[in-house]
Amino acid sequence: MEHRPGLNAGFSLIEVVMGVGVLGVVVCSLYAGLSSGFTLIQFNRENLRATQILEEKMEVVRLFNWDQVVNQPGFIPTSFTESFYPAGGTNASGLTYTGSVLLTNAPVSESYSNDLRLVRITVAWTSSGVQHQRQMSTFVTQYGMQRYIY
Repeated sequence: MEHRPGLNAGFSLIEVVMGVGVLGVVVCSLYAGLSSGFTLIQFNRENLRATQILEEKMEVVRLFNWDQVVNQPGFIPTSFTESFYPAGGTNASGLTYTGSVLLTNAPVSESYSNDLRLVRITVAWTSSGVQHQRQMSTFVTQYGMQRYIY
């Protein structure tokens, strides 16, 4: 009987186990990377929506005159809710952002402090069991943009 080298060639059990182990590490790393990437994208979407809500509320405050801001209590709502549906639909699985508007005297001691108010808008939401919060502040003055002469 003659010996043919191709018939007895193959992988040993140790080589197969090592190959499966390396493949397992690669698959787990790939899954962890993809999962982390999708989580980061979702967080950035939620954060961007929170920033859009804050900007929208700030722009609305900019349109009010001094009398509406200071002399008409309740004209600026102190709380609000906004929704975010990541898939673009209107199903109930989206996030709900809750917000508050705080209008107080400005923390300054200059002579014009009676003509200045601080507006602080806060937005909070819960995603994956974690509470998130963003905030924007601005000043409103009695002799601001509405009285500016071009």
